[in-house]
Amino acid sequence: MLEEHLVSALNDQMNYEFYSSQAYLAMAAYCSAESFDGFANFFIVQAEEERFHAMKIYHYLNARGKRATITGMPTPHNEFNSVLEAFEEGYRHELSVTKRIYNLSDIAMNDREHATIQFLKWFIDEQVEEEALFDSIIQKLKRIDKDSNAFFMLESELAKRTFVPPVQA
Repeated sequence: MLEEHLVSALNDQMNYEFYSSQAYLAMAAYCSAESFDGFANFFIVQAEEERFHAMKIYHYLNARGKRATITGMPTPHNEFNSVLEAFEEGYRHELSVTKRIYNLSDIAMNDREHATIQFLKWFIDEQVEEEALFDSIIQKLKRIDKDSNAFFMLESELAKRTFVPPVQA
């Protein structure tokens, strides 16, 4: 049985995932305003993924007979000086998500809540992928620097990104 402090922590993370979606939409809006449509697409897809993560927790809480509680969200950062800055903020955000997931996992382990530990394993694996993806794009953007052809090629690559919910989600 889920203890109330774990339910509260799961609800908090669910709402943070919804906030993450908003933060990535803000980054997409910046990119769109600058006519960087490929980079905007990357962040729109990222926002969809974050909403999926939130809904995964929502459904888990319901499946365990607990109530998902939706709360308000702070306004995300909306102003950036460059695409690189937006990706660096996204990377920092993913690092904070990882810390939060680890904290949730620690709570579940302390409670010996094995079903939740298993549930959170998916999120831990996902965070490894998220951090690596952002780091890779940041490294590419730094190497590109002012090479407009390479920038265009990366943007074109990211324009093709789509979100397909995982089969075992």
